[in-house]
Amino acid sequence: MDKIEELAQAFTRFPGIGPRQAKRFVFHLLSAPGSDRTKLAELIGALSANVRQCPECLRFYNGTTAQTCSYCSDNRRDNSLLMLVEKDQDLAAVERAGTYKGRYFVLGGVLTLSGKGVIREKELLQAVKARQKKGLKEIVLALSATSEGEHTSDHIRELLAPMRDSIKISALGRGLATGSELEYSDAETLRAALQNRTES
Repeated sequence: MDKIEELAQAFTRFPGIGPRQAKRFVFHLLSAPGSDRTKLAELIGALSANVRQCPECLRFYNGTTAQTCSYCSDNRRDNSLLMLVEKDQDLAAVERAGTYKGRYFVLGGVLTLSGKGVIREKELLQAVKARQKKGLKEIVLALSATSEGEHTSDHIRELLAPMRDSIKISALGRGLATGSELEYSDAETLRAALQNRTES
């Protein structure tokens, strides 16, 4: 296969990148100095060596000697709260808001109405059981205000139904506009949504 086309097709597998934008990336790389392409290749190659996935919340973090990420290893965080987010970028958005001080779990995706998509169900149940031993009282569903986010929230409520006697399940308040993605919400909106969360 033509190498330009092959690389362009690889870029189209990135979220939100179509064929035309993918081609622009390729031609930008071709016009850039060779040292820039080499540096980019080195950075991509270094991801496996220097970035690891936290075994507790499943977010990616820069590898250190610590076995868990900085949020999971922080003893000052509130063990009674566990927030479920779709992806790492959503977790980062919540942290920027500066209001939430509990624990996290990254679902790794959402479920679509057509039955597509995968979330980390088995790992979630294991994390909830482990957190119960540390005083978990509330699970906060912090998913985007989209049809997929709502569908995923409904599925998680069903999944966690047997634990409802001991764990409260809440959802972010509607400070978030319908159709908005958590990742792109501003800090003030996220603060309001968290403070106005309701039991669901």
